[in-house]
Amino acid sequence: MTMTGEEHTRGLTGPWWWPRRRSAVFDGALALASALECGAEGIGFARDAGIPVWAGVLFGVAAGTVLLVRRKWPVAVVLVAIAVTPAQMGFLLGIVGLYTLAAAEVPRRVIGALAGMSLAGTAVVTFVRVRQDMARGDLTLGDWFVPFAAVATALGLTAPPVLLGLYVGARRRLMESLRERADSLERELQLLAERAEERAEWARGEERTRIAREMHDVVAHRVSLMVVHAAAVQAVARKDPEKAVRNAALVGDMGRQALTELREMLGVLRAAEGDQVAGRRPAGVPLAAVGEAAAAAAAASRVVEEAGEGPCLSELEELVGQSAAAGMVVELSVQGEARPYAAEVEQTAYRVVQEALTNVHKHAAGAKTRVRLAHRVSEIAMQVENEPPAEPGSASAAGLPSGGNGLLGMRERVLALGGVFVSGPTDAGGFRVSAVIPAA
Repeated sequence: MTMTGEEHTRGLTGPWWWPRRRSAVFDGALALASALECGAEGIGFARDAGIPVWAGVLFGVAAGTVLLVRRKWPVAVVLVAIAVTPAQMGFLLGIVGLYTLAAAEVPRRVIGALAGMSLAGTAVVTFVRVRQDMARGDLTLGDWFVPFAAVATALGLTAPPVLLGLYVGARRRLMESLRERADSLERELQLLAERAEERAEWARGEERTRIAREMHDVVAHRVSLMVVHAAAVQAVARKDPEKAVRNAALVGDMGRQALTELREMLGVLRAAEGDQVAGRRPAGVPLAAVGEAAAAAAAASRVVEEAGEGPCLSELEELVGQSAAAGMVVELSVQGEARPYAAEVEQTAYRVVQEALTNVHKHAAGAKTRVRLAHRVSEIAMQVENEPPAEPGSASAAGLPSGGNGLLGMRERVLALGGVFVSGPTDAGGFRVSAVIPAA
């Protein structure tokens, strides 16, 4: 099981150049074994060289302990092993040194040069040693055995550690590369999780804004008409009971329509909330965070799509009729041939007209109003214009409050579809709301 880069860095707890304490203990054991071997072989070297035995043993122990720095300076260890080869000592030193050199981050040409030097030195020493043994009569084989023994011994002491070291070094570099890729992938997943969470938060914010617009349009228009009809009922209750009954019936119809639209909207919201809860997974790893954030974004998008099924332009005449029934003098004119549009286009056009009529009820009660709708080649245009109210105090006769969000909501709806929205007072003292929405 490999570790990621951060875990690997935390695992480096050894002293000095050792990655771990057990590596230091292992190298110490190798150095001790090599020192004992070279010290024992130093006795024969001292006898052949004619020097004191203690000097030969001390030389061997000093050469063998070089293995202690094999991870830090592998080239120096191999050079020491090559240097003591003529003394016929340091076999463990040479084998471990070549393995460490081949496994280390050393250029291949350096590995090849030092391995060739070790091979040549071992072959020459073995050749001389075997030839001396045959000259003394210790060996009675043919002359062919001398070069054979030299080559075989040199290859046996050089090739296996070098090949094994190359394999271990390649595998180690591969594992490091995999660790780096795992770290990079983890960072990318964390970045994706952050971006997905940002997108989900943005989608939730957009949805809250859209819900606020829908609630404002639905509640403001219906309740405005209900207040207007209620005021009319109060005004004519004693003079014309039949008209009062009709107005009261209209108030009931408006209330039921408002409740129906609110129930539909809340039902979509509850369904979307249930999808978010069902799709939520416990966070703890970046991948789960990405999935959770993506699920939240998808659920918010589904709310937009499902709640997008609202009123359409075919209901515009009924909308104008409701305002006329509330006492508004309103005219509807349609230019061009009606055709089906995208659901969001028709809903936006309907809401613009609805909110404009609601503002007339609030701020210019009794004013004559004209609603124009134009079907063009690549766009649909609408305009709601009212004259100044006949009586200056009629604007507030019904006591309708104003939240100040109607025009802002209309502008946001139209601009979201790439359209143009303009509103403002007219020269005659009235108010005009105009919008153009691309048909596609």
